[in-house]
Amino acid sequence: GPNYTPERHEAMEKAFESNDYDAWKNLMQGRGRVTTVINKDNFARFAEAHELAEQGKIAEAQQIRQELGLGAHNGSGKSGMGRGMNR
Repeated sequence: GPNYTPERHEAMEKAFESNDYDAWKNLMQGRGRVTTVINKDNFARFAEAHELAEQGKIAEAQQIRQELGLGAHNGSGKSGMGRGMNR
C-alpha cells in the first residue's frame, strides 16, 4: 500500500504476533473501514485471520474477516488480504 515501509511492516507484524491491539491501532492511524470494525475485543480474531493469510490459508482468513464484518469485496489471494488491511 501507499503507506508501506519495511519498518511499518515489521511493527505491524509484531503487533499481530503479540496480539497488541493498541500498537496496531496506532500504526493504522484511523485509516480505512477496518479501523472502525476491529476493536480490542475482536483483534485476536483479526490477528488470526492475518496469520492464516500469511500461511496461504486464504479461504479460512476470508471466513474470519466475514465473521468480523469485513466482507470479501477485494477479490481472492494473499494480495487481496493485504490491500484490505493496509488502506
